[in-house]
Amino acid sequence: MTAELPFPVSVEIKGVTKAATFTRLTDALDAIRTSLARLPLDSDQASYLADLFSEASAARIAHQLVEFGTSAWSAGSTRSRPVGASGT
Repeated sequence: MTAELPFPVSVEIKGVTKAATFTRLTDALDAIRTSLARLPLDSDQASYLADLFSEASAARIAHQLVEFGTSAWSAGSTRSRPVGASGT
């Protein structure tokens, strides 16, 4: 499966960024990574999120968007904020 999708992708870090819509999944993931880099995360959180939204994750996220229409992620920690991506 290609990582690019035939529909736009919306991303948001609730409470941190407003929702933004991108025509390419790779652009949406770049926006998430840029926003996450600005957050005061500890090294474990930063490492986990770097893996979750890495360039290598694009195919996995594309699959989730195609199959389920959403690829939402939310941390269990009260310090972390929800991050989500959804096909629109």
